[in-house]
Amino acid sequence: MPMLLLGIDVGTSSIKVSIVDATTQQCIAAAQFPETEAPIIAPHTGWAEQSPDSWWQYAQQAILAANASGRYNPKDIAAIGIAYQMHGLVAVNKQQQALRNSIIWCDSRAVEIGNAAMDAIGEQVCLTRLLNSPGNFTASKLAWVKANEPELYRQIDKIMLPGDYIAMKLTGAVTTSISALSEGVFWDFEADTLSEDVMKYYGFSQELIPEIKPLFSTHGAVTADMASALSLKQGIPVSYKAGDQPNNALSLNVLQPGEVAATAGTSGVIYGVSDALTYDPQSRVNSFAHVNYTPDAKRVGVLLCINGTGILNKWTKNIAGAGKSYAALNEAAAAVPVGSEGLFVLPFGNGAERMLCNQLTGAHIQGIDLNKHTEAHLYRAGQEGIAFAFRYGLDIMRENGMQPSVIRAGKANMFLSDVFTQAFVNATNTPVELYNCDGSVGAALGAGIGAGIFASEKEAFTQLKPLQLVTPTKAGEYDALYHQWKHYLQQTLIK
Repeated sequence: MPMLLLGIDVGTSSIKVSIVDATTQQCIAAAQFPETEAPIIAPHTGWAEQSPDSWWQYAQQAILAANASGRYNPKDIAAIGIAYQMHGLVAVNKQQQALRNSIIWCDSRAVEIGNAAMDAIGEQVCLTRLLNSPGNFTASKLAWVKANEPELYRQIDKIMLPGDYIAMKLTGAVTTSISALSEGVFWDFEADTLSEDVMKYYGFSQELIPEIKPLFSTHGAVTADMASALSLKQGIPVSYKAGDQPNNALSLNVLQPGEVAATAGTSGVIYGVSDALTYDPQSRVNSFAHVNYTPDAKRVGVLLCINGTGILNKWTKNIAGAGKSYAALNEAAAAVPVGSEGLFVLPFGNGAERMLCNQLTGAHIQGIDLNKHTEAHLYRAGQEGIAFAFRYGLDIMRENGMQPSVIRAGKANMFLSDVFTQAFVNATNTPVELYNCDGSVGAALGAGIGAGIFASEKEAFTQLKPLQLVTPTKAGEYDALYHQWKHYLQQTLIK
């Protein structure tokens, strides 16, 4: 009998599912929904919301589309894993109904609430115990709801993250983990418990927090109704839930201190693992409990996030490449010289950027020559600008002790572009190993670990092999360009 694993990746643009054969560790079927990018609701500047009920509809459609491939028997699925966009706030009532749209990761409305919390709780306490400023993370978003929507707040039974909501719809159970609570900035790393400082300052009842369970464990069993609707076997467990960046690191077998992963989707991330409770004094990069964190063996994920990454590429395509594929844009960009003949792009137009101390600078295009620059120059300058943003953030991580000798990434999203990949490798002066993996496959393998189908984390990745190693060949040239780009950035920052 085949032993299959279902991975669900709750992304910002779509929900993707993969079916993985546990024996071969290979994906045998995949689907995503919607085929066009899901909308972000932005009723005010700096706001970003999505509907949890839409996520659930998308997830069901994606699972049914994968089932319709005929490549497997859905009854052979033995466990489910879920990856999800981090930091989103979902609030449900006692009937497990979502009370409002989710305030998602790139929403900036709670920045000042988080800044005030850091002042009140104390900077040193926040950094040493939470490893972060409360910023605009989930706890601060909940505080915004409490202050601005008090009647709705009083109806909240439980708060959760996006993946918890999908797990709840499948199983009826509501759970969380140390990793999830840490990404919401609810976790006290020194005491290894829910933060009394955060809960007391914001006036939150502990009853709002779901049951805390190990990340790799049973988070509920698929109900009879859901099993029937999705052609699954009743009672199979949701045995893994993790934020998309810890999950991406898992999918690349980045689990031990010193190992580093990267993604370049809607947002861009570099994520390194440390065995110390490390933090950035300015909270420009953030530290969360990794998927394999335990009080006895601390594994902390140090996360650099750039909100404006693939979303800039999408904007460029919509504005200057309508009707063209991303592959066509990449081909046109490749015909333009390195440096885009003096055109520079600052990609920060998707909310406040943590690595810029939560400043909302907007995106900028610098050095336009109306007689020289074409759409292709903009395509390339955008991708180079994203790579320079990665360099800026990686330099902050280096200040905090993260010194990667190689970075692992899935050959997906921006890493499908040779222009971007070369710009990333040369701007950071760090080799990149590219793999054929993605978040939904990682979630499926995580489910296998949580369900005990794999004897260990190591066993789940015995078949993971790199597709390609890309090494720097023009680091000096890109370094000079980076310093020009950084000069433009510094002119936009508030002193």
